[in-house]
Amino acid sequence: MRSCLEKRPVGLVGLGLIGGSIGLDLKALGVPTVALAHRARTVDRARQRGLVDVVSTDPAVLREAGLVVLCLPLDRLLAPTPQLLSALPRQALVSDVGSVKGPVLAAWQAARPGRFIGGHPMAGTTAAGVDAGQPGLFQGRPWALTATEATSSADLHLLEALIGALGARVIHCTAQDHDHAVALVSHLPVLVSAALLRTVASEQNQPIRHLAESLASSGFADTTRVGGGNPQLGVLMASHNRYALQQVLHHYRDSLDTLEDLVREERWDPLCAALQQTRALRQKIVSP
Repeated sequence: MRSCLEKRPVGLVGLGLIGGSIGLDLKALGVPTVALAHRARTVDRARQRGLVDVVSTDPAVLREAGLVVLCLPLDRLLAPTPQLLSALPRQALVSDVGSVKGPVLAAWQAARPGRFIGGHPMAGTTAAGVDAGQPGLFQGRPWALTATEATSSADLHLLEALIGALGARVIHCTAQDHDHAVALVSHLPVLVSAALLRTVASEQNQPIRHLAESLASSGFADTTRVGGGNPQLGVLMASHNRYALQQVLHHYRDSLDTLEDLVREERWDPLCAALQQTRALRQKIVSP
């Protein structure tokens, strides 16, 4: 299936963590790649790093692309400029990597009727910018696709070939189901992590707070990693998926209240049973 990727270049718009990582992997595979960048300094650094074959601030760089992946922040995805729309070749299939699918799909179905497939790779780090891209980022990771009734089988197979070449596994779902699911496993953890960090920072006993900070180790680092990410991305995620996020925050608060009740009432056996259940759940949900 990879041969269909080699007929025309794969175009990337944006060379941050996701765009840069896609470029590095495709270039290593010998798949032709071109990229449109917003700033001249991004172009210079992308060339230094060898992220893609050809990179430019000139929209014409995309003119031969058969597939274009929009690796842009949500705000730019939801309000595409006329310059971006005119840069996309008429013959190209377009996809994206945004963490919310409903609003993105609504915005792009009108702009690219039948030739847009929403996508979301579930992979990332706290790094950002043109230096963030790294090879192998998507290996073994899920990549959601939200095809619609208007999507052709040829377009879907082309995008599946790209994702497979990157080592990711495709998960098909509707945009609505995607947004509810990622509210649970991606967006909620960002706010939970942030709340944990804020709890430590708000400790009024200064010696205790400093001691806690000194004792924080791998467990605390693992639990709070996503709370240390890009604040702007966190706000965009929350604002554009707020209804699903509010719902899962409510359920999370209920779960936390239940655990608090068990501690307050010294009900250690039920607490142990709850922790045994969550241990099994983690082994089921998070693959080693």
